[in-house]
Amino acid sequence: MEEERNEKNIEDMTFEESLRALEELVEELEAGGLDLDESLEIYEKAIKLRDHCRKILEESERKVQRLMESASGTERVDFTPDR
Repeated sequence: MEEERNEKNIEDMTFEESLRALEELVEELEAGGLDLDESLEIYEKAIKLRDHCRKILEESERKVQRLMESASGTERVDFTPDR
């Protein structure tokens, strides 16, 4: 499974690929049985994947806003994520 995740650089992954890899890492951590170093390595990769997913979502949000602004007769609507 580790080989599969390392086949593709995180920055080259689609949102769906990143999310799937992140889910696999979470399952691995939840299953337990890992030593501390392995857990920290997986956690670090999970953070990178989370950040990559967030970046893709933010870029998509900006695209939608630009499309809405450029559409004739349509006003801009801000999509502020609930936090």
